[in-house]
Amino acid sequence: MGSTYSIKWVPSEHSPEPEALQQDIENMLARFDKEVSNWRSDSDLAYFNQAAAGTCMPMPQSVTDMVRLTDQLYADSDGSFDITVAPLLKLWGFHGGEEHQAPHPEQLKATMLNVGQQHLHIREDGQLCKDVALSLDLSSLAAGYMIDRVVERLASYGVTNYMVEMTGELKAAGRKPGNRPWRIAIEEPRDDERVAQMILALDGESVSTSGDYRNYYEVDGQRFSHTFDARSGHPVMHKLAAVTVLDETAAEADALSTLLMIMGEDRGWDYAIAHEIPAFFVIRDGEAFVSKGTPPFNALAQSEE
Repeated sequence: MGSTYSIKWVPSEHSPEPEALQQDIENMLARFDKEVSNWRSDSDLAYFNQAAAGTCMPMPQSVTDMVRLTDQLYADSDGSFDITVAPLLKLWGFHGGEEHQAPHPEQLKATMLNVGQQHLHIREDGQLCKDVALSLDLSSLAAGYMIDRVVERLASYGVTNYMVEMTGELKAAGRKPGNRPWRIAIEEPRDDERVAQMILALDGESVSTSGDYRNYYEVDGQRFSHTFDARSGHPVMHKLAAVTVLDETAAEADALSTLLMIMGEDRGWDYAIAHEIPAFFVIRDGEAFVSKGTPPFNALAQSEE
């Protein structure tokens, strides 16, 4: 995933030594990288992306798991959330090496012919199929998905007190030594420095934050976010600067924070309220920010104070 990870845990009677656990986890991460990486040409996902329209291929369970999870989010968002946006990221200059500029309308029109999760299917035999020349990008939930797998591995060793973090996504449960809670900071969306806006104590929750204040570029004074609305093919241009989601699973939290970020301050808020999602919105108001939490988020935040 081109990033870092951190695992902290309280040993159990049957848990391995730190070196053995680290090797076990890193073997898991290496397999996952070989399955879903967009940054290497020999991953299972890369072979699928390189295949022609009409291709069906057997894929690892990790890929089909994530496709099934995102199918529902695609439907719920009327197509805004879409894992087939890889060509758009490349076209707009977010995959490295490409020029940072808005594409010509004809380029965008041609690229959009190969975008759309409605063209992606899982057959009854488990093979993944594409009707057009799709390229998938699972970065909207891959880190969260892998956190859930690591948590399952920790549980197999009897470890119930832990904090697992990957690429900024995390899940924590139980207590630290001294019976202290795991505490995490929600960052204030500022471009120049990192400032904690809120501290949360977690016990069984996963937390994910999506925002446009770290990964973006500017051309002629126009700010372009790395978060795309697949319906238009354009980066999102609303006032929502960041959104944090709490969920029992890290994959859901990871994906939902992206979905709400795509939808924006109005559609996203309505969706979060309708689906009772614990979410915290940070909205631009001129040079300042306005923040608000959904009732489930506020209830969790207050119960953990």
